Amino acid sequence: MGGAEATQVPGVTFKMPPAQTTVRKYRRDTSEVSCCLKYMIFGFNVMFWLLGLCILAVGVWAWSEKDTFNNLGRLANIALDPAFVLICVGTLTFVIGFTGCVGALRENTCLLAAYALFLAIILLLEMTAVVMGFIFKDWIKLQATGGFQAFIIHYREDPDQQNLIDWIQEDWLQCCGIEGPKDWDRNNYFNCSSRDVGSREACGVPFSCCRRKPNEIIKNKQCGYDVRKPGYFADGWTNLSPSTQAGGDHTIFERGCLRAGEEWIEANVMSVAVVSVALALIQNYDVAKIINEKGCIQAVEEWMEVNLIIISAIALITSFLQILGICFAQNLRADIFAQKAKWH
Repeated sequence: MGGAEATQVPGVTFKMPPAQTTVRKYRRDTSEVSCCLKYMIFGFNVMFWLLGLCILAVGVWAWSEKDTFNNLGRLANIALDPAFVLICVGTLTFVIGFTGCVGALRENTCLLAAYALFLAIILLLEMTAVVMGFIFKDWIKLQATGGFQAFIIHYREDPDQQNLIDWIQEDWLQCCGIEGPKDWDRNNYFNCSSRDVGSREACGVPFSCCRRKPNEIIKNKQCGYDVRKPGYFADGWTNLSPSTQAGGDHTIFERGCLRAGEEWIEANVMSVAVVSVALALIQNYDVAKIINEKGCIQAVEEWMEVNLIIISAIALITSFLQILGICFAQNLRADIFAQKAKWH
């Protein structure tokens, strides 16, 4: 079989060509899709997806603890409910993470397009919010004031709002009320007229308005009681009563009161000086020393001014990462289309 074979036919001789061994060369096709880019988008969005799921779970748990699902009519202003905000943020984060994660893993161009579109919309909204923040600064301040007023009014009605405003006043801004402690008069429990119905918190403020004392281990939950009552000082009510002096055996006092006063002062000059200094210290160590008198709206403005560079840096980094995500998603889509073109 290796050489030429002759086929015998009467009168005709045919020669068969030598058999040739067929050699097939297999060439491994290279993929147009970048594995590094694909799994980088996948890995980042897996974390984003799980983060959104956790936030969503916390929001749903908070609503279930308050039995909100059975009493949706109780929500006076749903936009100011922290649990509702967590549910919205968690849902949005979950959806964006899902489209990026599954779209990259399955090389699905539709999901990747949706992922890039979501990021572009969020980036556009952020840029719009920044511009509007500078143009309509007074309007935003007015809306923030209205929202904080709602927090104060419903302070005892919603535990989530209560915890949020306590965190703002005590830990974040060290403030009290909107413009000062007097704003807590809007709350029924802290209104000074509530003393008539037996409210112990009347003319007071929440404990989160109090300044923490050095080395304080146990937080005093009653430190804000009565601090807005007229004449209240840090050491309690100050009542000074003059001492009673016994007179002589005379029927009437012969000494004039003006002269008696001068002599008393001369005889007790050191005591008068000490009492005067003590009174001055007590009066200076007033409510401002135990509670934060600065309003939270003013505190927010000051905090933003002090941390403007940090806020700008975070905003720029966030925008850069969003733009990078859009570019990566679009690049991966282009690779997938190029790979599909080779198949056809």
